[in-house]
Amino acid sequence: MKLAQEVIEQLAIRLENCELQAQDTPKITDDHPDMDWDDAYAIQDEIKRRKIARGARIVGLKAGLTSHAKMKQMGVETPVFGFLADYFSVADGGEIDTGKLIHPKVEPEIAFVTKAPLRGPGCHIAAVLAATDFVIPAIEIIDSRYRDFKFDLKSVVADNCSSSRFVVGGRMGDVAGLDLRTTGIVLEKNGEPVAFGAGAAVLGHPAAAVAMLANMLGERGEEIPAGTLILSGGITEAVAVQAGDAVTLRVQGLGSTSVRFR
Repeated sequence: MKLAQEVIEQLAIRLENCELQAQDTPKITDDHPDMDWDDAYAIQDEIKRRKIARGARIVGLKAGLTSHAKMKQMGVETPVFGFLADYFSVADGGEIDTGKLIHPKVEPEIAFVTKAPLRGPGCHIAAVLAATDFVIPAIEIIDSRYRDFKFDLKSVVADNCSSSRFVVGGRMGDVAGLDLRTTGIVLEKNGEPVAFGAGAAVLGHPAAAVAMLANMLGERGEEIPAGTLILSGGITEAVAVQAGDAVTLRVQGLGSTSVRFR
């Protein structure tokens, strides 16, 4: 780590205040170009600690940067990860107030819910599937706090990987009866299809992202507990939304989930 604990705490306060107040900020590496990955996750952890101290519950985890092409482009070998707080959750078919966000985008995802703990090192796709209670369609609403979407990856990690809201719905699916690699999705905005894809877009198999998360946490002496909701990563590019938009995700064999923006 390159940053002092005091600096980590100051940056966590700055980024969390931006989230809570819907204000943008220049990327933090402008002022701290030498910060490393440990610093980035330490800032994220401090944001999580602050939320828990105020009474928020951590209800899940999320993966980002989950395509091999994007990882190669960004010069990294693993996805990035963040956490989901309880107030990020929006009811299926519910509304999101865009006044509380900066520049939201939506991503279609397949969410996993675990029935047994997962821990690395050595976690693999088969272990993830064996520990999965069910999968379910999910729309993640990402909202980077960085001005004009100008950022680098360490700044993104520190900013809890742009987490802001999520919606799950549709039908709970048993992974034993699904080939998540070929499971197709359609993302619609205002009734028009805007993105298409299949589960294989996420590291070849969405469960691979969950395995990588378990392995990364294992290096820190942590695990994915039973009952955890995990957003496995965007199947397509993120789609920008604004007030008045309605978004629906349809997932082959799993039904649909939707959300509106006001």
